[in-house]
Amino acid sequence: MLVGVSVAVIAAAFAVLVIYLIKTLLAAKASLEKTTQTLQEIQQTIDELGYEVKQVVRQASDITRDVRHKMEQIDPVMDSVKHLGEALSEITLAAKQASAAVIHKIKRKSESVPARRQSPLLAPANSEERMIESYASTYGRKGKQKKEPGWMKWGDLAFSVWQKFRHE
Repeated sequence: MLVGVSVAVIAAAFAVLVIYLIKTLLAAKASLEKTTQTLQEIQQTIDELGYEVKQVVRQASDITRDVRHKMEQIDPVMDSVKHLGEALSEITLAAKQASAAVIHKIKRKSESVPARRQSPLLAPANSEERMIESYASTYGRKGKQKKEPGWMKWGDLAFSVWQKFRHE
């Protein structure tokens, strides 16, 4: 009888163990099914995102091509601006040299003619006459303005354009 009871207890323990194993395996099966479903959804999302990423890459490539093309078109303008800057620098240097030469000539001329030798009859009497005389010596006699050379107009235009670019 003891053997019979022992076998019955072993059989009951084995049956309980099998029931718990079955429950555990069913829970694992449910978890694996949910994991499989989640992985399928992730795969579908990745496929959809992959298509969108390809579209974005294509658009980025198109934009890059467009920007490169526009930069190639702007290169000559930048070269022109560079040359314009160099030309303005040369014009400024020439103007400085010319003004320095004029000032030097005026200083030499004023140093060579003593102040006492000037006749008071030749000197302008009042400030208005001195201003008219100065204007006449600068712009020609009797208020007639000398015609500016064409390069000076272009130089003024280039300088004003350069100023606008510089301040923007």
